[in-house]
Amino acid sequence: MCGIIAYVGRKKCKNILLGGLKRLEYRGYDSSGIAIITGEMGNPGHPGNHKIRIVKEAGKINILENKLDNLDVDGNCGIGHTRWATHGRPTGLNAHPHEADNGGIAVVHNGIIENYAELKEELEKEGHRFISETDTEVIPHLLEKYNKGDLLEAMQKVIKKIKGSGAIVAISKNNPEELVGARVFSPLIAGVSEDGNFLASDIPAVLEYTDNFIVINDFETVRLTGERVEIYNRDGKLVKRKPFKVDWDIISAEKGGYEDFMLKEIFEQPYGVKETMRGRLTDGRLNFDELNLTPEQIKNLEKIQIIACGSSYHAALIGKQVIEKWARIPVEVDFSSEYRYRNPLIGRNCLFIAITQSGETVDTLAAIRGVKSKGAGLVAVTNVVGSSVAREADSVIYTHAGPEIGVCATKTFTAQIIIMYLMGLYLARVNGGIKKGEFEKLIDELEAIPDRIQTVLNEADKIKRIADETYKYTCFLFMGRIFGLPAALEGALKLKEISYIHAEGYPAGEMKHGPIALTDEKTLVVGIMPVDSVYDKMLSNIQEVKARKATIFSIIGGNDKKTKKYADYVFRVPETFEEFYAILTIIPIQLYSYYIAKNLDRNVDQPRNLAKSVTVE
Repeated sequence: MCGIIAYVGRKKCKNILLGGLKRLEYRGYDSSGIAIITGEMGNPGHPGNHKIRIVKEAGKINILENKLDNLDVDGNCGIGHTRWATHGRPTGLNAHPHEADNGGIAVVHNGIIENYAELKEELEKEGHRFISETDTEVIPHLLEKYNKGDLLEAMQKVIKKIKGSGAIVAISKNNPEELVGARVFSPLIAGVSEDGNFLASDIPAVLEYTDNFIVINDFETVRLTGERVEIYNRDGKLVKRKPFKVDWDIISAEKGGYEDFMLKEIFEQPYGVKETMRGRLTDGRLNFDELNLTPEQIKNLEKIQIIACGSSYHAALIGKQVIEKWARIPVEVDFSSEYRYRNPLIGRNCLFIAITQSGETVDTLAAIRGVKSKGAGLVAVTNVVGSSVAREADSVIYTHAGPEIGVCATKTFTAQIIIMYLMGLYLARVNGGIKKGEFEKLIDELEAIPDRIQTVLNEADKIKRIADETYKYTCFLFMGRIFGLPAALEGALKLKEISYIHAEGYPAGEMKHGPIALTDEKTLVVGIMPVDSVYDKMLSNIQEVKARKATIFSIIGGNDKKTKKYADYVFRVPETFEEFYAILTIIPIQLYSYYIAKNLDRNVDQPRNLAKSVTVE
């Protein structure tokens, strides 16, 4: 996820672009840049009078701002970008905007181009020269290739050529009074005002200047001048669409109208899951070559060791189960903070996987350095390009959840689970651990998971009502079995993190080994119990705690008609395969923890004593 801002009109645009980037910094904060057309406006017939000046820097936007303070760069048409790296390290060279060889076209882009490697090879053969590590750089070169005087026509050809996702905005020194944009599965809006017009990823970027907006739809292109907005459909026909007015203030707009970043990020999970699958799972085809293992190496694997901390550890537990079930490879999962202080046995045919949202978790970094010192290979799963773990691993698998502002992992956690599913299926396909028919059914259902998550989110009000009636309990026990256990552990962690209520997650079969002694009328038990292979066992466990006068909240699935007899509250998730209930049941748990914390007036985005990344012991 990245942030785009663009302006064309009567005003000078440097400060407009900088202000918009600051409003969009929550979308990306590893680098930023602007491109402005300089030269006298009103003289489009003499493009030689115009140049595109690009200024970009790695790091926070204030670094870019400080650099611009010392430069005489301004004009009436420009584009800006704040980056969350997906291809290429977060460096000044990889920062946007990117330009074509002759410096006549500049581009900003939010998204992923899946076929950039073949496009780059094709363009290089034609004489184009590339200087960055990014997928985006193919776009200005394609625009240069197709541009015969009309940048919009060139853009329409480009979006038919690329595969993947993208909101794209371009400027050309030969067309100094216009912006050209396109949308392919990434948000893009146009802002309309008397002093000029805007393109942006989000409304907050330009809400200071206008409250009139037009949403650009998928596969549409748009041309902006200071006086008009022209939108064209995928067939190149002009579309008429009236602006709508918003009544948000700036602060609420940054959160997309949500009260907190955490809630916004919970609701972004269908998008984050889709983006994480994009390019890896398309129309039933699974591509996971980034694991960087040969078929022979996969078939010879004797063990997989996963190390992680916090929520990432719970994602690893799901990974353990699906890899063992589908690929029939033994998997051990360990806390990084414990693994680093042991002297573990490392076999020759062992694959090590480190999962860390930030890529900077100190215990995970220490653990992988110990692994590498013994000559073992390492795969990292992280959300941050260029992070320490990404630099030190032999291969990296990126989640594409976008930047997560709330301290508690929500969308990054579900993105990690998706990676575990994809990895398990890929290993199983290569080593023959799963039959073709079963593999195809699992793939079809996995592709439907974003829609299943959205179905759960559409009923968030039901979770809120349950939270409103139960938030005063001071002892919570979350319990589950098999694929429900990681969800129970994550539920207890989430509730502790943001509400400061004592909560424990347990395997339901272990309740009689101690935790049931805590169970009385003051206890609320959350049971993760979709209709799966251990449903009857879970139903028995629920009856046991009910007999001790506990209040029961059960998360159920499928056609369960029995649980209501014993539970005080139920929430039903869509029916799916047993393995995928692990991700669907997480969503109501996140919402439940959020609404309880809000009832207790907690700061859910910045809970006490916690940091987004644990970078010290």
